[in-house]
Amino acid sequence: MSELVKVIESESEFESIIKSGIVLIDFFATWCAPCRQQLMILEQVAETAGDNVTIAKVDTDNLQSLAAKFGIERIPTLILFKDGVIVTQFTSVQQTATLKKAIESAAAKSN
Repeated sequence: MSELVKVIESESEFESIIKSGIVLIDFFATWCAPCRQQLMILEQVAETAGDNVTIAKVDTDNLQSLAAKFGIERIPTLILFKDGVIVTQFTSVQQTATLKKAIESAAAKSN
């Protein structure tokens, strides 16, 4: 896994990461083929997103409580947060341009 895409290991780590800034979270599972495809796209986004955006992944098999909290029924599901608030959510594989546009839009919005 890329160093640009962080794997979240606990609920407390998740809460700490999303509380400030722009954060894109990918809810995935290791056995999910589309999730592996999404990882390659996330790595591309992370390379160009800069230091103001955090991109991270949550393994739904390991953190089922987080998946339940956000109503994750299909994977991959991506949720974009800004300062702890959900900005937008995507289900299924999303392309680089779509994710970059969502991140740029979130960055442009004032709280």
